[in-house]
Amino acid sequence: MEHGGLIEKKRVVVTGIGAITPVGNTALEFWNGLLAGKNGISHITQFDSSNYKTQIAAEVEGFDPLDYLDKKEAKRTVRFTQFAIGASRQALTDANFAITDLNCEQVGVIIGCGLGGIDWLEEQNEVLLTKGPQRISPFTIPLFIPNMAAGQTAIAVGAKGPNSCPVTACAAGANAIGDAFRLIQQGYAQAMLCGGTEAAITPMTVGGFSAAGALSRRNHDPARASRPFDRDRDGFVLGEGAGILLLEELQHALKRGSHIYAEIVGYGMTCDAYHMTTPSVMGEGASRAIRLALKDGNVYPEQVSYVNAHGTSTAINDSVETQAIKTALGEHAYNTVISSTKSMTGHLLGAAGGIEAVATALAVYHDQVPPTTNLDNPDPLCDLQYSPHVATTLPMEVAISNSLGFGGHNVTLVFRKYCAQ
Repeated sequence: MEHGGLIEKKRVVVTGIGAITPVGNTALEFWNGLLAGKNGISHITQFDSSNYKTQIAAEVEGFDPLDYLDKKEAKRTVRFTQFAIGASRQALTDANFAITDLNCEQVGVIIGCGLGGIDWLEEQNEVLLTKGPQRISPFTIPLFIPNMAAGQTAIAVGAKGPNSCPVTACAAGANAIGDAFRLIQQGYAQAMLCGGTEAAITPMTVGGFSAAGALSRRNHDPARASRPFDRDRDGFVLGEGAGILLLEELQHALKRGSHIYAEIVGYGMTCDAYHMTTPSVMGEGASRAIRLALKDGNVYPEQVSYVNAHGTSTAINDSVETQAIKTALGEHAYNTVISSTKSMTGHLLGAAGGIEAVATALAVYHDQVPPTTNLDNPDPLCDLQYSPHVATTLPMEVAISNSLGFGGHNVTLVFRKYCAQ
């Protein structure tokens, strides 16, 4: 509907969730794992890391693609795509949402990813080097390109609406959700599957991040390696998995009698335009993203109860993000509860924003804040309330989720407790 040439913004709600993560392979398992402080980090099993400086990661355990795909489909997808399809099917089932010939053109898929099928690419590169170009699989390109998670998910569930794949490093999953929110808000779709996926625990990825000095080397104590905001943090821990939300236009959801977890009301994104890997001084770009998202959602800083922080456990990120939160929320930052679920899941790169949006929506719904585990010795530069060690019960009106990525990408999503008015 238009008024004076302006499109009336539609309300958008979360009606389905799916998650495949290092602490649980369903959204319920994931949520219960977070609240219990379950840690998903251990020694790498997917390849021999004995000669690597970093030998730990947060792997998904017990995942069977045949739970979501038939054998032929499973052979023509790789791990990051399988995660996306699995979590998307979970979200549709959770929402009791059927995609049919009548609605398929109004249902879209946006799934962000950082590296795509790099495991498959590394495997085929080895074939090239050892057996020659004639032995490379004809499926090499379509299996590893990052957009295939969104494309293959749409094929699997029959969604013919808008389809896209943000590739904005560690902000990709959050960008996907924000972009899907915009499409529904502006009337281009009635429902969207959105989030992020990643399966990049590979020799090249671990080696590359390790060479950059970004990974924790606490190999002797994996469960305590990811320690956001702690004085003794020494880098992030690589993780894998997928987090998917089903977003719906409010009236569409109400007509179906849908269960509503939360309303998404704001989306802010900025660029530091500063450095390829280092965030801008004092978190200037991240603070602008928070402010833009709050303005977009017509939310005052004082209304924010909880911040699901990017909180990677790197020296620079955690102090800079802390400053960004202070700048954006002002004095209210000291009254806001913050946590980093990466302390338990590790850092899922392009999927991080997806699983953390799932956690944020559930936090709003249940009035509970997952803990920041391993926060034993707070960094003096990180002096806010980080919900250390144990979950916190907190009446919650508004929560935000931050995602920051290499290249200077900053994204903030704002979730509000659903109210009919």
